[in-house]
Amino acid sequence: MERFRDRSDAGRRLARVLMELKNSDPLILALPRGGVPVAYEVAVALCAPLDILIVRKLGVPFQPELAMGAIGEDEVLVVDERVVADARITAPEFWAVEYTERQELELRVRRFRGGRPPLSLERRTVIIVDDGIATGSTARAACQLARARGAQRVILAVPVASATTLEQLRPEVDELVCLKSPRWAGSVGQSYDEFSQVSDEQVVALLSHAAQHEALPTTAARSPSVDCRDDEVTIEVDGIPLSGHLTVPEASKAFVLFAHGSGSSRHSPRNRFVATTLNGRGLATLLFDLLSHDEEAERSNVFDIDLLAQRLLAATHWLRGEAEAEGARFGYFGASTGAAAALVAAAEPAAGIDAIVSRGGRPDLAGSRLAAVRAPTLLLVGGHDPVVLELSRRAQAALTCENRLAIVPGATHLFEEPGALEAVAAQAGDWFTRYLAPLVEARS
Repeated sequence: MERFRDRSDAGRRLARVLMELKNSDPLILALPRGGVPVAYEVAVALCAPLDILIVRKLGVPFQPELAMGAIGEDEVLVVDERVVADARITAPEFWAVEYTERQELELRVRRFRGGRPPLSLERRTVIIVDDGIATGSTARAACQLARARGAQRVILAVPVASATTLEQLRPEVDELVCLKSPRWAGSVGQSYDEFSQVSDEQVVALLSHAAQHEALPTTAARSPSVDCRDDEVTIEVDGIPLSGHLTVPEASKAFVLFAHGSGSSRHSPRNRFVATTLNGRGLATLLFDLLSHDEEAERSNVFDIDLLAQRLLAATHWLRGEAEAEGARFGYFGASTGAAAALVAAAEPAAGIDAIVSRGGRPDLAGSRLAAVRAPTLLLVGGHDPVVLELSRRAQAALTCENRLAIVPGATHLFEEPGALEAVAAQAGDWFTRYLAPLVEARS
């Protein structure tokens, strides 16, 4: 096959092959930076929404080219348990790599998204597009992360990749589309006449232009059956405005505040799913950002548990001043590092927290404050999430309050398996209903 003039030319050629997917309501996901110009042409041709899939491979510390997992936005984490076991990676070693890569991922998220939340992949057909595939490690991680975020069908589409690499990737996808697959392992750029580096500004401009010409779906939907207050709110802490979403079912006197983990926000599709379930059971919810965009730029803030806990306490104080919350009881739902922040905040005697739930969290990061927690605490962990399971067991041993470690069988870190997140929402609902009673009536 003749060479591609540039990435736009490659995208237009790729789009012609993908046209039969136009009626399947696909979502186009570009791997930045080089994949964005290619994916843009595909999105335009298929009249489909365009988003980016930001991926960071987690390399084995002493062999970085060997992937032991990958991370994405909204706390998405994929762990290759076989590699972790074979390489004898300890929990501290794993989390050290995750911490470093999370910093770089968050930098790219802020750079490319500009505050826009990622589109939901739940039950969607997604087409992952790059300008070519060399080793395949990034493409493999991208496909796994798309699955973890709920994609129903994953299609990997590229202009060029070696035949050997394609065969290695085939088990990761439902369909592979490649225009040029030489047997030799040459570089991607050899198939292009013009292959200059794509700038950050080009990525932002193409994404912005695509957003202006496409009605983009929201990341999650609220249950229309709940008669409630359902408002975007602003909570000012030390002069810093923090955005949130408050939902109050009619006559509810039980409130659950969500503490999101590093790399996540009030737009987290998993937490919004749980919140919607709680709303249906008569529980009010507040999802809010613990940090402003400027504060997130300081990486130390993202993992400053004490700072996050203080923000959670400030939001609790603000909520107690709302008319709907008069005389109400309060609970915390924490995910990842947000679980540690929830426990540290609840350890404060003035917090007045009546129940806590941790979802795949890092309660161990609460350290010595665990012993001061008095609110009944539920630790929800996936049965196939060995690192977090061990850390949660250690944290549970330090708790002196009523507590329970609940394992969701077969679930991994994000509970993306069928029925896993529903199990999390159900158990969280039972826990909050039990300990926030009698001021809330179960509506399950």
